[in-house]
Parts: sequence; structure tokens; C-alpha cells
Amino acid sequence: MEPRLTLEPVAAHRPDEIHDQEYDAAVVAPVVERDDGDYLLFTRRSDDLGNHPGQMSFPGGGAEPEDESILATALREANEEIGLEPEEAEVVGQLDDIRTISEYAVTPFVARIPDREYERDGIEVAEIVVLPLSGFLDPANYEFERRDHPYYGDIVIHYFHVDGYTVWGATGRMLVQLLELATEFEAPERVDRSTP
Repeated sequence: MEPRLTLEPVAAHRPDEIHDQEYDAAVVAPVVERDDGDYLLFTRRSDDLGNHPGQMSFPGGGAEPEDESILATALREANEEIGLEPEEAEVVGQLDDIRTISEYAVTPFVARIPDREYERDGIEVAEIVVLPLSGFLDPANYEFERRDHPYYGDIVIHYFHVDGYTVWGATGRMLVQLLELATEFEAPERVDRSTP
């Protein structure tokens, strides 16, 4: 049985929104459908960036004054970063906003996108990576730790290790919610390690 995302619960989800951060941003969590199951597209951020260098993320970025909506931000940034045309994105739903350590409120949108080659922008994006949903559903590839954050208190950091890449941080939190809504994945209660 090929692993698939059940996106109806994502479409029905009423997201929690955050309005108390200094900056707004948005991302597209792109779902690629293939014969052997669903895949998720990520970008690996350039090592030269000031914020989150080298990390795996969904395509997206900061809001600009000309953006008509936060969804327009997500689609514009995805177009700039990977060449996804706005009309190609079949937006399914919206996940909860995420606070980041860089004082952004990030709004994630889940969208089905065509299975084609995408072109990275070469400045912010070092690599475009398409990873199988099956890898994220394998318990052997998942771990988490609790940290005491200076602003947000006790938080959980999620780590997914798939095909040599590690997805964690804010993107890991978005991914956990997507998986919990659209699959039978449940973030386990155990704590692998503790970081002061």
C-alpha cells in the first residue's frame, strides 16, 4: 500500500493564527503525488544566509507590502525560490501559524503541486529535495527533545532523518501537524534526550 496523505482533515482544519510577532512570513508545504506514494518537497537553505543557514525548509519567506494576502506571500516566495507557478499550486488548506526564533509568525499552506523538475533560485536555495512520505512515517527516522526556550518556555524540537537529510525546527513542527492531520502519525510521548 503506497503511503498517501489524507488531505480532507487539512482542508477542514481551522488554523490558530499569530498576530504578535514583528514580522509575517508564509510557506507552501508542497505535496507531490507519485505512483509509489506521496512525497514532500523541501528546500535546503543556502549556507550563506543569516537566518537558519543550511536548514531544510518549505519554500516561502517574508511578507512584502505589495502582497495582497499571506497566501499571496507564500505563492510569490515559492515562485521565486523553486519556480512554482501560482496557478500550479492546488492549495488544500492551512496549518497553524508558527513562531520562529527570528520573530516571525509563519503561516503554512498545504498544496498539491505537479511532479516536475523545479529550478532553485541559486541565492537562498542551495538544493531542492523531494522526500518520500514513507520516510517520515517510519518511527526509526523520528526523534524529539525538549528544550527550555527563553521566550516560549518548555518546547519540543522534532527531528526527521530521511534519505540523509534532517528536517527539524519550525519546519519540523509544521510537518508534525501535517502528518498528525493527514496520516495516522502521532508524535510519541517519549523523550529521547534532554537539552538544558
